[in-house]
Amino acid sequence: MNPVWQTYLRNHHAVIENNCVIHFGDNATELEGTKTGTIASDLSHYGLIRFSGNDAPSYLQSQFSCDIREINLKKAQYGSYCNPKGRVLASFLLWQQDDNFFMQLPISLCISIQKRLSLYVLRANVQLNNVSDTLVRIGIAGQNAASLTEEITGSSCNLIQPTQVIHNKNITIISLAQNRLELITSIENAIPLWEHFSQNAKPVGANCWNWLDIQSGIPVILPETQEQFLPQMINLDAIGGISFKKGCYPGQEIVARTQYLGKLKRRMFLAHIATAEVARAGDELYSIDMDDQSSGNIINAALSPNGGFDILAVIQQSSVDSSEIHWQSLQGPVLQIKSLPYSLPA
Repeated sequence: MNPVWQTYLRNHHAVIENNCVIHFGDNATELEGTKTGTIASDLSHYGLIRFSGNDAPSYLQSQFSCDIREINLKKAQYGSYCNPKGRVLASFLLWQQDDNFFMQLPISLCISIQKRLSLYVLRANVQLNNVSDTLVRIGIAGQNAASLTEEITGSSCNLIQPTQVIHNKNITIISLAQNRLELITSIENAIPLWEHFSQNAKPVGANCWNWLDIQSGIPVILPETQEQFLPQMINLDAIGGISFKKGCYPGQEIVARTQYLGKLKRRMFLAHIATAEVARAGDELYSIDMDDQSSGNIINAALSPNGGFDILAVIQQSSVDSSEIHWQSLQGPVLQIKSLPYSLPA
């Protein structure tokens, strides 16, 4: 997090740890505001890698599961970066600004993923730069998100669909879901943006924004869950994060084989855990039909406005159909499976 931006947020009551805004004084009130009102969130818990150079499009096409040809100045894409076995090293949001591409992923993965990607540049005209501290990202969500954004940017955001992009002067606006937007800009522009939003929307910590991601069914791979899942297991095929018509990329053969042979046994589900203990990414799940073996793992977890935790978890599909799913052990709390906001491919 840029020191100037961090100081500004601290002066406005932000509690910050490890580049992450924990809260603005009251977690419970912030969660309730996220559920029922309009909120503003700093997104510094995400990192940002910029790809530039004439060969950037072809280079990215050879590395990621999504089709870079579908990305343009008006359209972003979800995607994944896999190891040679098709297991996801990082999930991300990718968009274009001018001739540059920007990859947003958890700040905890930013350095390691940039280093790994740099190994495969070879003679290509591609430059990778970590711009996490250069550009500020602000999330705004709720019924007034579009109108508040329009007031300060002049861009109409009411009708833009998920992953649509608007570039307005020095601000990039990305629609993430209905009534949920992300704004990317310089630190100088971010301060008046935050001043405007905080007068009309409740500032909230990262958990609140993560909860919205969970409700949207958007997986975020963290260090605890790297190299555990194929892209289809975390539903990237349902949100446009996998192309089965593009050329090779790391793990492509295994990802394609899984798709066409229909051997996918695990899928990502949205669920609630009624517990006062802390649920975390990587926690194991159990069901009677699997005996002592784990039937799944939590990908993301966030405190719920209704108490307990809401989670995204990859679970054995047969276990969901036939058994109760328990957190941490067969004696642990039972997961309440919820409906995702999108349909899964057959």
